[in-house]
Amino acid sequence: MTACLTFQDLTLGYNGHAAVHHLNGTVPVGSLTAVVGANGSGKSTLMKGISGLLKPISGRVTVSADTRIAYLPQMSELDRSFPARVIDLVSLGLWPRRGLLGRHTAQDRDVLLQALSAVGLEGFEKRAIDTLSGGQLQRALFARVLVQDANLILLDEPFNAVDMKTVTDLVALVKHWQGENRTVLAVLHDYDLVRAHFPTALLLAREAIAWGDTMDTLKPENLLRARRFHEGWDEDAPWCAANSAPGHDHAHSKVA
Repeated sequence: MTACLTFQDLTLGYNGHAAVHHLNGTVPVGSLTAVVGANGSGKSTLMKGISGLLKPISGRVTVSADTRIAYLPQMSELDRSFPARVIDLVSLGLWPRRGLLGRHTAQDRDVLLQALSAVGLEGFEKRAIDTLSGGQLQRALFARVLVQDANLILLDEPFNAVDMKTVTDLVALVKHWQGENRTVLAVLHDYDLVRAHFPTALLLAREAIAWGDTMDTLKPENLLRARRFHEGWDEDAPWCAANSAPGHDHAHSKVA
């Protein structure tokens, strides 16, 4: 199976402290993967590393040739007070093709309106984003992803603090993307949702605790191991090089 992403001893972090530690593996083209784990386990950091917003401390992440990436950060990272309309927000998805100052064509406008219709926001194009509910705003952000026409889609907490109808509609859109052979990675907290809709899961606790079939990954023993590893992490320890000594243990961990 062709790899969309390859992780080679990838370590990511901030100010010399690792948040994702020695990650190895591949993400196949057309796969649908949930990235799960406790708060602070490295999930959002991994998304930033894949998207290129965060450079590795060591190792590398390789994105296959001709891959277009769409990255949807957490809603909390968006300044909702910015005076913009829904159509302005969605049109940001055209930047990779049109540039910041590029003029939109009539075809572009059709694409934008079709994207809004696809997420249930037909007629919302002139609404100010600060008037939207949480669910409506997330639909608009998904419309922006649609406009980007990417073949690798990164979603960070896409269903957080939105109503169940919106969750249902957006999950259907995610599964439609997979049906188009797009690769999707989504950071999620709801394990029931993951089990129901995501065939593959990566369980992080700063390092990969388990990765593969969702039902196997989310077995109780893996979840317990992830919790213990996460609780035992030492935030002040320096990052360690992989296999730095025989019998290498992670320098960050307070527990064996």
